[in-house]
Amino acid sequence: MPYARISQARKKTVGSRQTLKAVERGQAKVVFVAADAESWVTEPIVQAAKERGIPVEVVPSMKELGRACGIEVNCASAAVLED
Repeated sequence: MPYARISQARKKTVGSRQTLKAVERGQAKVVFVAADAESWVTEPIVQAAKERGIPVEVVPSMKELGRACGIEVNCASAAVLED
């Protein structure tokens, strides 16, 4: 299950703004991006992660990513900061 790591992480970011900030600061260990999210939202995060050598995992659903992060709304991206 691709959502296991994000749901079990002790520290994580939820949402595109926070995830991009964590990537830019070098805090993210792995980034999760929903395949059904708008590309204009996720592309800057994916690009920044690739530039910094941070692995990016594409997950199928914004709804499931939100649920794995413990929120009741859809989530386009999230990152694990600490396992």
